[in-house]
Amino acid sequence: MTHTVHPYAHRLGIIRDWRSRWFAPMKKQYRENVKVDSVIRAFLAKRLRGMYASNLEIERTAAELRVVIHTARPGLVIGRSGENATKLRKELTDVVRKASSERGRALKLDIVEIRQPETDAAIVAYMVAEGLEKRLPFRRVLKQTVEKVMAVREVEGVRITISGRLGGADMSRKEEIKKGRIPLQTFRANIDFATERAHLPYGVIGIKVWIYLGETFEDKRGTPVRRNDAA
Repeated sequence: MTHTVHPYAHRLGIIRDWRSRWFAPMKKQYRENVKVDSVIRAFLAKRLRGMYASNLEIERTAAELRVVIHTARPGLVIGRSGENATKLRKELTDVVRKASSERGRALKLDIVEIRQPETDAAIVAYMVAEGLEKRLPFRRVLKQTVEKVMAVREVEGVRITISGRLGGADMSRKEEIKKGRIPLQTFRANIDFATERAHLPYGVIGIKVWIYLGETFEDKRGTPVRRNDAA
């Protein structure tokens, strides 16, 4: 029987790296680090909703905890003169202090801009959720989003699935739109995947997005390069 595997986890160690990078020599420390990572991700997912934030990366050293936020709108996260970033860092420090027994590890917050938002599955999924929450017709939202994503040169395929009480119907159902190729079984295929929820008065609509950005190879130095670059 076949198994559905997360496209990101499926390619770990091949063309993807872990989003949490640290080493814990003790079992108790490992357990606590996983718990803190989960708390950080849950807090930032709620706090940064609407700011077009994508994946979060967490790195630990002996002296500091580094959180990297990838966002298409860094101005919203940083704020005027950096006041929003300072406030976010303080809130995040309080959250980590409550969840962790360790003290003395400094928290560092980095904000990285995403140049092409249409190539990021998490941002595209939020764009669909935003359209649905504005009560726009779901078919129009799907079609416009797919056309916008496929207009980017790097994108070779996109697939969007939504499920729930579409259009306020009494019975939930599933709708899908696809354009281009999505080779899920090819390890070197650079596929970005994300899920999102649209909160509507009559229930929640689930959204899944797959974006295919071409094949990734490694050159002689071990640096990943896209197929077009290698050619």
